[in-house]
Amino acid sequence: MAVPRRLLQSLRRASWSLPLLLALAFAASVGGWLRYSDLQDLEEERLTLIADSLTLEARISDWLNAEHAAVDRLARQLPGQVDDNALLRQVAVTEGLRRLWVSVTVLDDNNRVLAHVPQQTPQAMAPPKERTGVSLDEGGVTAHWSSARPQGGRLVVRFAPSALLRQTLPWWLAQKYDVRLVDALGQRLAQTGDALALPGTQSYRVSVDPAMRETWLELNTRNRHRPWWHTLAAALMGVFILLSALASGMLRRQMREVRRAEGEARTEAAWRRAVEDSLTVGLRGRDLDGRLTHVNRAFCDLVGYGAEELLGQLPPMPYWLPDEMEDSLRRHRRNMAGGAPREGYEARWMHRDGHVLDVMIFEAPLVDSQGQQIGWMGSIVDISARKLDEERERRRTEALAHQARLSTLGEVASALAHQLNQPLAAIAGYNAGAIRSLERAGQADEIVMEALRRLGEQAMEAGRIVQRIRAFLTRRAPQPERCAVPDLVARVLALLKRDLRGVRVEVTMPPDLPEVQADAVLIEQVLINLIRNALDELQHRPDSQLRIAALRVGERFVRVDVDDNGPGLQGRGIDQLTTAFYSTKSDGMGMGLAICRSVIEAHHGGMEAGVGALGGARMSFTLPLCAAGQRNCESDVPGDGLRLTENKERAR
Repeated sequence: MAVPRRLLQSLRRASWSLPLLLALAFAASVGGWLRYSDLQDLEEERLTLIADSLTLEARISDWLNAEHAAVDRLARQLPGQVDDNALLRQVAVTEGLRRLWVSVTVLDDNNRVLAHVPQQTPQAMAPPKERTGVSLDEGGVTAHWSSARPQGGRLVVRFAPSALLRQTLPWWLAQKYDVRLVDALGQRLAQTGDALALPGTQSYRVSVDPAMRETWLELNTRNRHRPWWHTLAAALMGVFILLSALASGMLRRQMREVRRAEGEARTEAAWRRAVEDSLTVGLRGRDLDGRLTHVNRAFCDLVGYGAEELLGQLPPMPYWLPDEMEDSLRRHRRNMAGGAPREGYEARWMHRDGHVLDVMIFEAPLVDSQGQQIGWMGSIVDISARKLDEERERRRTEALAHQARLSTLGEVASALAHQLNQPLAAIAGYNAGAIRSLERAGQADEIVMEALRRLGEQAMEAGRIVQRIRAFLTRRAPQPERCAVPDLVARVLALLKRDLRGVRVEVTMPPDLPEVQADAVLIEQVLINLIRNALDELQHRPDSQLRIAALRVGERFVRVDVDDNGPGLQGRGIDQLTTAFYSTKSDGMGMGLAICRSVIEAHHGGMEAGVGALGGARMSFTLPLCAAGQRNCESDVPGDGLRLTENKERAR
């Protein structure tokens, strides 16, 4: 273990030379890259040279082939007897001489000259033995085409290779390359530029065969390639290495001084960090502008952010709640002004993962060695668990009180329903006696008798309602029967006829709406409650509208909607509206909708609230369908398996 430790210490002491080594490595890598770039440039230049050579060779071959084809056509068109004047009158000859040809000669079968143009060109040339070729003579370098005539003999056309280069060489290739035409022995036939390739340039040779037999096209680059060590980059790299060596020497001296200071500060920093990390209380330091200058591990764990993410942050802080940003900024300005309470204050922060936590913050001034305040030091304690326990205890107390109120209300409602039975029975008895007395006396006024009969019906209906409510409050199942929703709605509207004055009521029911399995009396009470709630919201509206609609939902339910054009629910949901003792009315008990929801759920249905088609509130509930052809049917709706049966005796 001692040897590796000494090795590490030696490496640490020699770390001053690392910049110099890196500079040398960098210079070597740059030199290698430049050398590789030179090779790549040379290869790319050679590939371009080859491509340009092949392109120019193809251009020359196409030109020569076209000219040879013109010679063949001319040979076929010439008459059997031809002289110089007749040959000169040929349009193809005139154009060829103007274009490229040097001379045109007509030979017979014995290779004697029959015609030759132009006259100033020498005729004492040996007849060519091949159809195409290049020859060196006293007049210079010439090339020829030879084509046989149908009448016998041959037509020989000579041209200058230098003129061929002028005709076929593009200007951009002439600027880049020195172009030469050479024979198989390397003798120059035609050229542009210097005769020989310069050092540092590249050349490429391609055969022009068969357009010109034993002739080669050679391209030489004009720009000389300079290696990278002859450029300014090499000099700059040398200066860079020299400066790096000087900087490394200065760094070695500086490191010796810093190492002494580090040894003194390391002990103090380690002691302070150990103390801070052992704390479970979050610590944060801020300067006078509110910028975070110090945080400990407990604070980072508290808010979920790393120290590198928090240090240097200015308000607003990332752990502040977005919806309480104004309050947080106001507290921050108060604290920066020195107004933080000495006993601390509570705040709500947000962890990085999104959950909210409650903290207690204590602030104190941060003073430097000269007695000047340079910021604030805060201690933060997480009190979320304590707050949660307090909230849980409060909810438990409220739940017990709510249960007690519900129990008391159930007893009161049951007793009230029991006590109302006798007065209602007495009203029904007195009403029946009055009707019989009037009939026996023979003074039966039809209007009075109709009113008494209606009075008896309403008393019986009130008795049924009281019996059903009492049965419902004593945890008995509703009395289900086959009900037609339109009939239920019609009876409810008839009962509320007086309350609906001035309100435009619209009833929308499909003609094929199936019947439902429900307790008619309880469902009527639900409808009455919903309609009266809507009427309360429609007060003082000149254009009050109410719509009652029903439609089939799926295969097993019918939904009933009660819409109005009132102010709406203002974001309240069904859970809030049906909470016991919750009411939007100043004189409301908050039990109407809660009981309605209990009735609907006892029928294995559901209740919803939302925005209606009229722009106001919509209250909806669903009821289960009853199978066709059955009067007393068993509910097949998923629930607690309660069998709903009709009790005719109790209905009477």
